Amino acid sequence: MPGCRNTHTPTQPRCLAKDAVAALNTLQTNAAAIDAVRKAGKSMNLQSIPEMTEWCRRAGYEPADFDNLRPIHIAGTKGKGSTSAFISSILTQYIPSPSQPNPLFNKIGLYTSPHLRFVRERIRINNEPLSEELFAKYFWEVWDKLEESARAKGEPTDKTAKPSYFRFLTVMAFHAYIRENVDAAIIECGVGGEYDPTNVIQQPSVTGITSLGIDHVQLLGNTIEEIAWHKAGIMKESTPAYTVPQLPAAQDVLERRAVEKSVHLSTVQNNPLLQNIKLGLSAPFQHSNASLAIMLASAHLQSLSYPLPSLFPSKLPPEFTRGLEQVRWPGRCEIRREKGIAWHLDSGHTLESIHLAASWFASEIAPSSLPPQNQHHPSSPPSTPTNNNTNRNIQTPPCILLFNQQTRDAPSLARALFSTLSTTLATPHPFTHAVFCSNLTFKTSGYRPDLVSINTDRQKVEGLEVQKGLRDTWGKLDAQCTVEVKGSIEEAVGWVRGVAEKEGEGTEVKCLVTGSVHLVGGFLEVLDGGGE
Repeated sequence: MPGCRNTHTPTQPRCLAKDAVAALNTLQTNAAAIDAVRKAGKSMNLQSIPEMTEWCRRAGYEPADFDNLRPIHIAGTKGKGSTSAFISSILTQYIPSPSQPNPLFNKIGLYTSPHLRFVRERIRINNEPLSEELFAKYFWEVWDKLEESARAKGEPTDKTAKPSYFRFLTVMAFHAYIRENVDAAIIECGVGGEYDPTNVIQQPSVTGITSLGIDHVQLLGNTIEEIAWHKAGIMKESTPAYTVPQLPAAQDVLERRAVEKSVHLSTVQNNPLLQNIKLGLSAPFQHSNASLAIMLASAHLQSLSYPLPSLFPSKLPPEFTRGLEQVRWPGRCEIRREKGIAWHLDSGHTLESIHLAASWFASEIAPSSLPPQNQHHPSSPPSTPTNNNTNRNIQTPPCILLFNQQTRDAPSLARALFSTLSTTLATPHPFTHAVFCSNLTFKTSGYRPDLVSINTDRQKVEGLEVQKGLRDTWGKLDAQCTVEVKGSIEEAVGWVRGVAEKEGEGTEVKCLVTGSVHLVGGFLEVLDGGGE
């Protein structure tokens, strides 16, 4: 490996971490290989858990070893990351602190994907990403162990001696949590459930399934019933399971699989006690995720024989309230402000999630920012938008869209975003400006190493084919919108800032940054000056 990888000295954690990220990126699956998997259909799923079990063994673990982490296993299409973050925030209220004189835990692990800016965000302890030093330490321990195992078997120690990117990180997360002696680990599935690498977990304390929708159809199927079957795969015999209200077809599948697995499945409605709590993730749809998190955290504590009031009929424990209020999940329903611009960040990579992102953004736009003819009483349903004289008032501050989605059906997502906002805001012109860019972070220096992705067609990225298609799509939706295409996130941010500067003092432009998680992560890197 390049650089200082072989020094293994604790005085150079950043260098070791940089080398670790470079090595990890070699395990990514390229666009051609992904296309081959898609064409092969779903049969490859069948080998996922046996293969993952073997990788764990080569790293020195049996799947049963992970039971010691007292894992809480989470699957779903929408909200599984937010739900996991809520649970982690609740449980960390029981670690030593001035407000917790009788601690129950010392360390809580949280494993999620994808990451926004730093790959070590995926492996958290007490809500904080692993330090660069610990990330490098545990990365190279697993890497070296796998090479030693291959060498002992007389096999090559090259890339073939390691699993793919996500599998490696999953093994590494289990390894880090065991070495750090975490008291509990919240484990979010990557894709699906039944065949997801995280499903080597044999005995979780509780399982949870968030809202389901259509996504990853090449691996999971293109119907809600097929997707529900996969998500239900994390249920384990005699382990309680919870879900939120689902579409009837999905609910039927979950309930049938629960019976097959001898699992008691409960459906969690929105908790009315949340009406008096200011959630750290404030969008209205987060109430469903928070309600599920309350039940999962409760079930976990009860599995440890920790006394809790049954169902909290009138008041949540103070630890739960603090956890729900203090949760932070960057890039999800987040607002950042700088001079003249309010940036609204929320990724949306499925039709359902882009609808939620659009609804949240609409709820955050003050009525005064809309043209007078588009304002309506909040108790009245929004009127159906028409094409006659509903242009934005010349005095209305610009409202800008910054969007990209490189690997999914970007035009469909753009149309769904437009439809939701134009209906909710009662205007055929929800944005005055729109800019579509690639996920390239910086114009000159390119991608931050943690944000490198080789699972996209490089030629299409460099040619801005997706972005030009989005420009054409949006032009057909709203011919009055000023539309731009930029080659990098840095250039797109600069263009938005240019629009804001022309507005002068005292005007705040609102910009929705949505689409790919990689876009939101790269945006945060640009906003925080990561290219300096």
